Amino acid sequence: MNLKLIRTKKGKESTLSELYFEGKFVGYGLEDAVRETKIKGSTAIPSGKYRLGFNTYGAMNARYRKRFPELHRGMIEILDIPNFSYVYIHIGNNIGDTSGCVLVGNKMAFVDGDYEIYQSKKAYVALYEKLVEMMLKGEVWINIVPLSPAQGELLFLDKK
Repeated sequence: MNLKLIRTKKGKESTLSELYFEGKFVGYGLEDAVRETKIKGSTAIPSGKYRLGFNTYGAMNARYRKRFPELHRGMIEILDIPNFSYVYIHIGNNIGDTSGCVLVGNKMAFVDGDYEIYQSKKAYVALYEKLVEMMLKGEVWINIVPLSPAQGELLFLDKK
């Protein structure tokens, strides 16, 4: 089972993606800027394929459990990213909400040089339901596809 995040545009400090689940468009993704050298909490995830898992501890998990008591089974965490930890797929609208995570939404806009996404809660709930169902059956992976060189993403990131 696969989720694919295809990076399509970059802003001053943001990266916009299209998100596909089992080949079907399910919304937009928003991350921080792709950087050659990682800045904690302000750098997009390195392109690659990563396994998804449930994170059932921590403050964010507690907030989502309270907000979605019938739905929540744990935060969807993107696992085993070199030099990254606690990277989730979650609700948010702009890069101020990401802290290195992937935000999801149904609509997007370009505002003051950066991308924003909207209808995030609706997109999150729909995606979360699909991911939970698949994750309970077996492994689910996310493939993060880089921007093409013409779009300006650095294809090789410093792993330090």
